[in-house]
Amino acid sequence: MEASEMEVEHSTPTTTSSSTSSFKRYALKNSIQTNFGDDYIFQITPKEDWSSMAVSLSNNAVKLYSPETGQYLGECRGHTSTINEIAFGDSSANSSSLLHSCSSDGTIRIWDSRTFQQVSVLHAGPSQEVFSFSFGGANNLLAGGCKAKVLLWDWRNKKQVACLEESHTEDVTQVRFIPGSQNKLLSASVDGLMCIFDTTGDINDDDHLESVSLLTVSLLSVLFIWDWKEENAIADFQEARSMASNGWTRDDIDYFIDCHSSSEDDRLWVIGATNAGTIGYFPVNYNNARAVGSPEAILEGGHAGIVRSIVPTSNLSKQYVSKSIFGWSGGEDGRLCCWLSDETSDVNRAWISSTLALKPTKTRKKVRHQPY
Repeated sequence: MEASEMEVEHSTPTTTSSSTSSFKRYALKNSIQTNFGDDYIFQITPKEDWSSMAVSLSNNAVKLYSPETGQYLGECRGHTSTINEIAFGDSSANSSSLLHSCSSDGTIRIWDSRTFQQVSVLHAGPSQEVFSFSFGGANNLLAGGCKAKVLLWDWRNKKQVACLEESHTEDVTQVRFIPGSQNKLLSASVDGLMCIFDTTGDINDDDHLESVSLLTVSLLSVLFIWDWKEENAIADFQEARSMASNGWTRDDIDYFIDCHSSSEDDRLWVIGATNAGTIGYFPVNYNNARAVGSPEAILEGGHAGIVRSIVPTSNLSKQYVSKSIFGWSGGEDGRLCCWLSDETSDVNRAWISSTLALKPTKTRKKVRHQPY
């Protein structure tokens, strides 16, 4: 999971008698049923100015909504298999209206989010899957994590410039150019290896692989905090899920959704949830006590199943989105939920608009796509 920036809430938290800790409970503003039949939400990603947000679904489509009102804007269709990651372009590259998506159909597709039309496509090759992608580097690179290899393209001319196939032996599920060191590319794989490559010059495994770290971890229970420059783990929470579960009186944490951070305060939260859809923001102390604390925020009453994605609004987004909106979440119940950061509006009042999507009329199947 990738840590993303979170705005810290400084208001006085609500104290409950059911727990010795204090936390802020966030109210549910809207709940939009996005699914048809048994499809559900994989990921939510906002445009940089928060004028729209993209939502990838298990029916291989991406839908776009207004973060302010929840209004349905349109959808992008073209993928023929599971969409593994979506991201908007960067305004600094004049591509903020471009939406990118990668899929197990072996492609990375680029869409114009204003017209919902595909404008470009990159192919990873026969029988390949693309699990993750990242833009960066000094040479306008686009990296893709595939089956046991990392591919790099020059995104301007769509030509493949490198194939790194000697560093990983299984699916490469994450690739990221490191912020502030854009020539450094980090990759992580199911094989337990985390690699860092220097992407300057003529890129190859032999000369550009800078470091390899072995992480023998469980997918759901362990939290690692890593110093990539020093190539060592700062903290290792082998029982992170149990530690979080002990911090509240609700059901045990069944999985972690993501990590959020505040660079200004040097704080980190791990976001855990139950199979019933209750979400908790648990502070992580990785400097001294090495502890996962009691939740500082609880989001409940919105979801009725596994939560796949949660996106809090940022300081920048407050220019475009109501200051009362904390963020959005989506899950396997097909719901797209908007959460309030104050109690000035109606609480726990969910609405479903028939103009946005239809509620399923049949019993939902138990078959799921790949879990966390």
